[in-house]
Amino acid sequence: MAKSLRTRLRASAKLAATLAVAGALNAVLALGGTSVQAAGKLNIYNWGDYINPEVLTRFTKDTGIEVTLDTYGTNEEMLAKIQAGATGYDIVFPSVHMRDIMQKLGLLHDAKVNTLKGFENIDPISKRSKLDPESSYCLPYAWGAVGVFYNKAEAGEVKTWDDFFALADKGKKITMLDDLRETIGVALIKNGYSVNETDADALKQAEAWLIERKDKISAFSYDIVSLVQSGDIAAAHWYVGATLYTIQEPDKLGFVIPEEGATMYQEDICVLKSAPNKDSAVAFLEFYMQPEIAALNTKQQVNGTANVPARDLLPPELKSNPNTNPPADVVKKLQIFEDLGNDLRKYNRVWTKVRTAQ
Repeated sequence: MAKSLRTRLRASAKLAATLAVAGALNAVLALGGTSVQAAGKLNIYNWGDYINPEVLTRFTKDTGIEVTLDTYGTNEEMLAKIQAGATGYDIVFPSVHMRDIMQKLGLLHDAKVNTLKGFENIDPISKRSKLDPESSYCLPYAWGAVGVFYNKAEAGEVKTWDDFFALADKGKKITMLDDLRETIGVALIKNGYSVNETDADALKQAEAWLIERKDKISAFSYDIVSLVQSGDIAAAHWYVGATLYTIQEPDKLGFVIPEEGATMYQEDICVLKSAPNKDSAVAFLEFYMQPEIAALNTKQQVNGTANVPARDLLPPELKSNPNTNPPADVVKKLQIFEDLGNDLRKYNRVWTKVRTAQ
């Protein structure tokens, strides 16, 4: 992921969803005048602020299923918690490479997603799992690019990664994501390699490239939105969810997918093998595959949706936006992460050297 909104206002997500669901239940009670027994429960574990609370409200209203939401900040945090024995969660939203890891570890339930009502709405190109190419285990959820979010007054025009790093030479502050795959990925792209490269020499080149530029990077951070808005940071390596802010303040803020290429992410919705409420989880998957529900979520999240009919329901500013709906020549330059298996240790070593370099 990596994070998107993953606009990621993590602190408010759990509270917002809880209040929204509670409000929906209260509304049902008020209309009916009698107590309502929930048809079941659903416990969601998701990236912070990575689902429109109104989607959860509508789901509860339509099904009577009570929803609770807990949040995480990274794929690794989520996996560690599940592996440590956390119980009670029904569905999670891992990035594609992480869902493959979880499937290998036997953590996912085969929900036969591709047989459920509404699966015909899912774009075949979104079936990106290497282990589950027919999407039996998980539902493709959302996707987007990772590029540069910038303050126009501070940064001027940004078109390339070179433009981004050149800002530091002008005394401007820039930040990169505190994410080893994303940040090493930029270095690999700039050196002409795949973001899934495992060759030792290629990774050494990426390591040297990042260390050479480390003094230009003010911080490795996810939490930069307010700083870019204020101009305290000129530009940040960030997610396409920044488009939400560029639409609100187009004269002030911009987002660009750099010309050299960039990474992309896709998250899927997966039912855990340990899920106590599998029927509720499947009901949610079918609910979410309705085009109007997927569109409702996408309007708030400002990223790409795997639901083809939902795209026709989006407002013009999203349909025509080159960042949320990039043209084919840009898409060709986007790379998605794959499960590296034991080779991930090579990336961990590179990341440690980059982070500790003086």
